[in-house]
Amino acid sequence: MRKLACAYVRAVDGFNAGLGRLMIWGVFVMAGILLWSSASKAFFDPSLWTLEMAQFAMVAYYVLGGPYSIQMGANVRMDLFYAEWSHRKKAWVDAFTVLLLVFYIGVLIHGALNSTAYSLGYFGKNSYAFWWDLITAFVTGGPDAAKETMGYIERSPTAWRPYLWPIKAIMLFGFILMLLQTVSELIKDIARIKGEEI
Repeated sequence: MRKLACAYVRAVDGFNAGLGRLMIWGVFVMAGILLWSSASKAFFDPSLWTLEMAQFAMVAYYVLGGPYSIQMGANVRMDLFYAEWSHRKKAWVDAFTVLLLVFYIGVLIHGALNSTAYSLGYFGKNSYAFWWDLITAFVTGGPDAAKETMGYIERSPTAWRPYLWPIKAIMLFGFILMLLQTVSELIKDIARIKGEEI
């Protein structure tokens, strides 16, 4: 069991660390988009896509960088008492609070699944059935069969009118990675409670 837990922690931490280091460069992507927005307004015809694309880049930066932030302990926390505690006591408190975080991320994943299903044209109440049908159609019939499962694809109501499913899928993927990372943190906290390190 310990080998499996160590392999899980190494795999999740390694993937999220690599993705997090890549997402650090997202600040420059956002800055480039906003710089182009300013230049196009000053010297050319204003670009319709820049502000909304900057918002999408910010969402991707924040959500895909979140698991790395959790891994590095860079998230905001109240250090009034925590800094003075022993490693074991910190591990107990962290293990409890990680369970609360798992619940919260579970709610986010549920909402993201519903929102992404809506953006792919599903307007019913059971989005899980839609996802099952979509995956089954894709596996058995390929992309064309999956397209038949989808309805009217949601677009932004702005002048640019981009499809919204890609950013919603990125959010869903990021929330799943956050859940995997919180489980990794829980495994590390349980190991620290036992006096071990993973």
